[in-house]
Amino acid sequence: MSNKQKRFFLQENEIPTHWYNIQADMINKPMPPLNPVTKEPLKPEDLFPIFAEELCRQELNQKDTWIEIPEEVREMYKYYRSTPLVRAYGLEKAIDTPAHIYFKNESVSPVGSHKLNSALAQAYYCKKEGVCNVTTETGAGQWGAALSYAAKVFGLEAAVYQVKISYEQKPYRRSIMQTFGAQVTASPSMSTRAGKDILTKYPNHQGSLGTAISEAIELARTTPNCKYTLGSVLSHVALHQTIIGLEAEKQMEMAGEYPDIIIACFGGGSNFGGISFPFMRHTILEGKKTRFIAAEPASCPKLTRGKFMYDFGDEAGYTPLLPMYSLGHNFAPANIHAGGLRYHGAGVIVSQLLKDKYMEAVDIQQLESFAAGCLFARAEGIIPAPESCHAIAATINEAKKCKETGEEKVILFNLSGHGLIDMTAYDQYLAGDLTNYELTDQDIEKSIENI
Repeated sequence: MSNKQKRFFLQENEIPTHWYNIQADMINKPMPPLNPVTKEPLKPEDLFPIFAEELCRQELNQKDTWIEIPEEVREMYKYYRSTPLVRAYGLEKAIDTPAHIYFKNESVSPVGSHKLNSALAQAYYCKKEGVCNVTTETGAGQWGAALSYAAKVFGLEAAVYQVKISYEQKPYRRSIMQTFGAQVTASPSMSTRAGKDILTKYPNHQGSLGTAISEAIELARTTPNCKYTLGSVLSHVALHQTIIGLEAEKQMEMAGEYPDIIIACFGGGSNFGGISFPFMRHTILEGKKTRFIAAEPASCPKLTRGKFMYDFGDEAGYTPLLPMYSLGHNFAPANIHAGGLRYHGAGVIVSQLLKDKYMEAVDIQQLESFAAGCLFARAEGIIPAPESCHAIAATINEAKKCKETGEEKVILFNLSGHGLIDMTAYDQYLAGDLTNYELTDQDIEKSIENI
């Protein structure tokens, strides 16, 4: 064991200088987002009222394979990048598998998750455009924390709508956002028309990412010199996150191996795309045989049980119509602790890749995810975020298959964040107070029919 390298780092001058745009290499390009009024394909300028202009151009860019990372963003990446690639010897031993398991540890960022990779980029482009205020939504608070910090770095004011159930379950994430200077509001709230409408209809509504998005977009639209930012789902967010996989490529070369299986948890697609897309380009262009597995919660299974369709990205219908696998924008997810995965739809790139069978998806029950998280913590010394526990559970399942077959497959997963501020969830799991949530076909059909 002593002569086996555990962690692999890149030097600062080896950190990638460009993000990878998988849309340029896809054989079947994602279908275009549509204007909800005219049903015409969106042009970048259609999004200018909501997002920074450069982000709008990145969103719909299907031509440029590589997009340069601005120098100011690269300098901030140096605060925590490269993140380590880690060989999970402890986990391998704990499940007695011949598989070689690696994880990219994105939990070492200043805010404890991968979300900062895109938050810094989005805040930079807003600042460059002369914007003073940014607004967003957050579930568990990982994205809200990242945007709050990034806004402060670039001298912006941030307003965050946090899903009400997470606002109550995770008070310390709220504190982190406020420490960085953000204004945090539980969603749905009475501060927007969208929030008032929802609370009038459902007074005890516990919130959803779709609801919080509606409130954040409304605030951006009605506030001078303010832009909306998003932590997942959209294509430019996945673009920024490819820094993860691009680093992992170089680090896997250092380890002398190449992944047979790549796994990440799935909410809207940012960390899955981030680690997968750079490797997937070799599958698309060279025919490499790598499996890509998205691990989503069984209580919010848009990839495994949703329908591919045009749907809104938010509950109030403020966003463009997106071609995606969805459970319906009115879908009310169960109050699981993996708040970052409680989203009704999947990003348009991932949805197209799933249609084209470049990737697959599995759903994980809440209790299985926490059991996997505890096993990982005891084996590797890191307490993972509830979202990341889904990727760990899927990894353990694949590693156990290797044990049955005797195959020494190489498995890489993304540890998207730590769980040190999620200990209330672990308390409840260890006390036996958490449950699984059963979602019937009738529940899904009813939600989709309401669109």
